[in-house]
Amino acid sequence: MAKAKYQLDDFLALVDDNDKDFILAIHEMLSQEGYKLKIQDTKTYGLHISYSQPKIKLVKGIIAYVLIQNGKLMIRINADHYTKYLNILHRLPEHMLSQMDKADDCMKIIDPRKCWQGCMGYNFQIGEKHYQKCLINCFLLRVDAESFPFLLELIRSELRERQGV
Repeated sequence: MAKAKYQLDDFLALVDDNDKDFILAIHEMLSQEGYKLKIQDTKTYGLHISYSQPKIKLVKGIIAYVLIQNGKLMIRINADHYTKYLNILHRLPEHMLSQMDKADDCMKIIDPRKCWQGCMGYNFQIGEKHYQKCLINCFLLRVDAESFPFLLELIRSELRERQGV
């Protein structure tokens, strides 16, 4: 049986009207830079979208996943170059920091024999709080009106660093 072909409109149909502008903004930004949109329906995440760098077929090329989790629009940003834009992390609203704080601790940082070889996790400090969080869910964040500009700024910054600008 052939897999269904989904369009961005299929995903947008599942998203609250308040969040559609965010999806369209990242779609336009990443499409203009040549990032490839992939729309999948999986048992784990349901219908979700991801954007990957051209010519990089590995997970490493993916800059963002957008999914609906428990009825809420979420984005997972692969912030590979987060150390280059720590200033943005220091300005994140408290509710975004709270979500990051709830992310799993990085097993690799705790014990280098744990987790997969390529994993390095995220290791940074904001104020008095030291974050040593899992690569998978540290930057899995809720999209809402308050987080919208910060999420776009994080994606723009990661995009800039990946381009070497």
